[in-house]
Amino acid sequence: MMDAGDPISNDMRVTAIIPTWNRRDLLAGLLEELPRQTRPFAEILVVDNGSSDGSADCAASMGARVIRLSRNHGFSYAVNRGVESAATGWVAVLNNDVRIAPNWLEALLEQARNAGAWFAAGKLFNSSRPEQIDGAFDLLCRGGCAWRAGSGRTDSAVWSRPRRVFFVPFTAALFRRALFEKAGLLDEEFESYLEDVEFGLRCAVQGLEGLYVPQATGRHIGSATLGDWNGETVRRIARNQLLLVAKHYPPDWWRRYGRQVLTAQLLWGFVALRHGAGWAWLKGKWEALGRIRHRQPAVHSRLLEDVLLRSERDLRELQRQTGFDLYWRLYFSLT
Repeated sequence: MMDAGDPISNDMRVTAIIPTWNRRDLLAGLLEELPRQTRPFAEILVVDNGSSDGSADCAASMGARVIRLSRNHGFSYAVNRGVESAATGWVAVLNNDVRIAPNWLEALLEQARNAGAWFAAGKLFNSSRPEQIDGAFDLLCRGGCAWRAGSGRTDSAVWSRPRRVFFVPFTAALFRRALFEKAGLLDEEFESYLEDVEFGLRCAVQGLEGLYVPQATGRHIGSATLGDWNGETVRRIARNQLLLVAKHYPPDWWRRYGRQVLTAQLLWGFVALRHGAGWAWLKGKWEALGRIRHRQPAVHSRLLEDVLLRSERDLRELQRQTGFDLYWRLYFSLT
């Protein structure tokens, strides 16, 4: 459901929220580029997660407003503090390792406003391989695993068509400030990884959709802080996959989605093992099971199944059009 009628929709000002933890060099590079936007940000807000390399002082010296946290509370916590502190009708969340084109904000805001979308994101390219897509939007399968659509693909017409979406990466995205009042803030239990998918799922089951705007482009270094297959990264992803299922799937999910969940989780475990992170995968699953045991039964929406089926259908179709990754070929073959 697209709806432009939120109470502050006439406020076209945008706050850029940059959660950061160390990597002062990346942060300084982003802050240097942001003033080049064709539509200026009303405010640049850096939420420093207890950096030890002078990132907070650097941001302040470059004109940003800075929220200084005492320690690293995680990505979700930092984003939430930024959203709470923003006083504009829109907020843009940007990782410190992103570089956005000068028209990025103007393109997203114009298209989101015209479509009445609640949020929007553009097309990010791999910083080291300019012809390769880093990611566009996210898609979720019934097994609780997500795909950053376009990741690793050479850019093509497939990725140049605007479309309505349920999930956008918080790597670089624009949101109505009122969306967080309707759907809630990010789940801080997730810390980082899949926190954006969980948020998108919460929005989707309330009929709050977004927009993919391929004209809004940027570059992403990707996993600049920890690395793709760092043990801490794998542990959090493995944990959050199960937390996502526990939070949103119905109490009898094992009857409806048990095969899909088991297949998706085990296949991802084999991928982690192949990258030398099998132990981290096990730790993440064990941590999730410990937390789930103390949870109340999931509160789920009747729209959940429709959202999951549509997302998985789109995932399969895009994989078919652009060439199946082995993981997804096996997942769809087995489910």
